[in-house]
Amino acid sequence: MSKPDVVVIGAGQAGLAVSHELSAPGVDHVVLERGRVGETWRGRWDTFCLVTPNWTVRLPGGAYAGDDPDGFMPRDAIVAHLESYARSFKAPVRERVAVTALKPTDGGFALSTSEGGLHSKTVVVTTGAYQKAHRPAAAASLPPALYAIDAEAYRNAEALPPGKVLVVGSGQTGCQIAEELFQAGRDVFLACGRAPWITRRLGGRDFLAWLVETPFFDQAFGDLASPQARLAANPQASGHGGGHDLHYRTLQRLGVNLVGHFMGADSTRFHFADDLAASVAFGDARYADACALIRRTCEGRGVESPDPSPPSAFKAAAPESVDLAGFGAVIFTSGFRPDYRSWLHADGAFDDMGFPITHDGRSPVVPGLYFCGVHYLRKRKSSLLMGVGEDAAIVARSIAGAAAVTTA
Repeated sequence: MSKPDVVVIGAGQAGLAVSHELSAPGVDHVVLERGRVGETWRGRWDTFCLVTPNWTVRLPGGAYAGDDPDGFMPRDAIVAHLESYARSFKAPVRERVAVTALKPTDGGFALSTSEGGLHSKTVVVTTGAYQKAHRPAAAASLPPALYAIDAEAYRNAEALPPGKVLVVGSGQTGCQIAEELFQAGRDVFLACGRAPWITRRLGGRDFLAWLVETPFFDQAFGDLASPQARLAANPQASGHGGGHDLHYRTLQRLGVNLVGHFMGADSTRFHFADDLAASVAFGDARYADACALIRRTCEGRGVESPDPSPPSAFKAAAPESVDLAGFGAVIFTSGFRPDYRSWLHADGAFDDMGFPITHDGRSPVVPGLYFCGVHYLRKRKSSLLMGVGEDAAIVARSIAGAAAVTTA
């Protein structure tokens, strides 16, 4: 490989958005991708689709321009959009080049890659918001013979062993997989936690159309109650079938068995906490908060506010243990954690949770190191298709400005 001034690691939406913004002022760079463009999206299950409407795809120079803005792109269409986006500005992507180590050196960075060593003055890490699948500590208690996978290894119901399925984790992914498995004829148990939910339609519009007009997605990292809030679940909803409500009440009506959060297993039974009612109440409170935010925003603008329906009744009775007999699989959908430190060796660059410490995407500790596409890098929308472009532009301007000073 040549010796570019800037190396961007990762060719998902964040890496491509940064590349687009670096290309405009002519900043020499290369994008290294361990797989193919949009690799993380390619790894989703077969029927995966966006939960946010297509109009929220707002990459710089690559916004959605199809004929179904209110629809929800399936997995392969998302990948195709990213591939087309990369071609549109001739993004300098090197596919199937994995970066295995990164270390600051005098005057830049040393990168170890599957194609050999490389040196660069500036590096932008855009390896995505979903890096290392997380399992609760109770997962270690599962019988070794029981088939257990993380959500990223799930493809479809037919690929699982026969029998009942326990899904651990009830964010968007857990609810969608539970619904799909039930509709495929499986007996499904969903171990529930604290997750917000939204209704798909409100006042004749998608709920997200109201929410983007509020400060919700612009909430800054510094506004959070604690750093741990970055790990909170996204609102339960689905884009399947044109989009529909998908939360504890809809799943219960469907026939999915709802239980409390997973406490562990012994040789004969699964065990769950007696907290299903508390989890439902938490979600209801967050729904009420979102509706109140929409109402306040509408009132502030002098427009009519939608009138949301109150949540329906919920039967919170749930077993605290279930016989293991007849279960063929356990699927963990309990979120992801950062995984930078396993390959990025830079003292002081990360906080106690493993997230990068940055100011507008720039590391204040390691000169020349930038990040983009991180949860709450700057705002709630920082890792989303609707918000990553804003951060990419800021990062690219900083890099271009530093380069101009260097050459002056």
